[in-house]
Amino acid sequence: MICADARLLLHAYLDDELDAAQSASIASHLHGCTACASRFREHERLRRALRQSELYQRAPAALRERWTPRHDTAAAPPIRPRRAPVAWALAAGFAGALLLATPLYYGLQQRSTAGDALVDEAVSSHLRALQPQHLMDVVSTDQHTVKPWFDGKLDYSPRVVDLAGAGFPLVGGRLDALGGRSVAALVYRRHLHLISVYEWPAATATASAVQRESQQHGYTVLRWTDDGMHYAAVSDVDPAALRSFAQALRQGSGGSDAH
Repeated sequence: MICADARLLLHAYLDDELDAAQSASIASHLHGCTACASRFREHERLRRALRQSELYQRAPAALRERWTPRHDTAAAPPIRPRRAPVAWALAAGFAGALLLATPLYYGLQQRSTAGDALVDEAVSSHLRALQPQHLMDVVSTDQHTVKPWFDGKLDYSPRVVDLAGAGFPLVGGRLDALGGRSVAALVYRRHLHLISVYEWPAATATASAVQRESQQHGYTVLRWTDDGMHYAAVSDVDPAALRSFAQALRQGSGGSDAH
């Protein structure tokens, strides 16, 4: 294990969230690496400091009273009934608008259902992966370690690109499911943010498609097709940064850096 991989797992190791193999690997690395061992001791000291009881203070009574909801018992002003002709006119107008809008609504729903379902699955998969012990099956910053790991686990060979030079280092990969099939999920990092990239072959030979962007629950999803492969990138990183990542990935996939 190298230092970059160890730093990614230090917090999980401290919280006892790693499996036995990963814990043993981290412990062995800390035993032989002074820099990572020092960083781990700093995390331990910070954790102990934050657990000190004197850090927790009871809110003063005045503040609690200010934020306690009060039920206003004052009688509500009487509501004046609308005159019947006005009410009937409004109801008729609403019904007419509903009849006109219904075909348009269902047309839009039918066109967007497939894309929205994929976005939902991609965001849900990314969120599940962020749970302890779900992020990566193979932890490595080396594309020549991550790519061979998928051999025999998928019916295709995913493209793995080293984007550390663009500011998006590779940190690992995992098997995942998207659109009813097993897919390769590559994990990249942008500062403290993680990016999941799902990659799977197109059903037919498809030319490069225009990149599509969606937003859901604070996450950005970018989808595109290049050289017969579908891609979906998901992250809570700034959308502009995710677009830069996708551009770097698309350029790297077609260049000499992809293996």
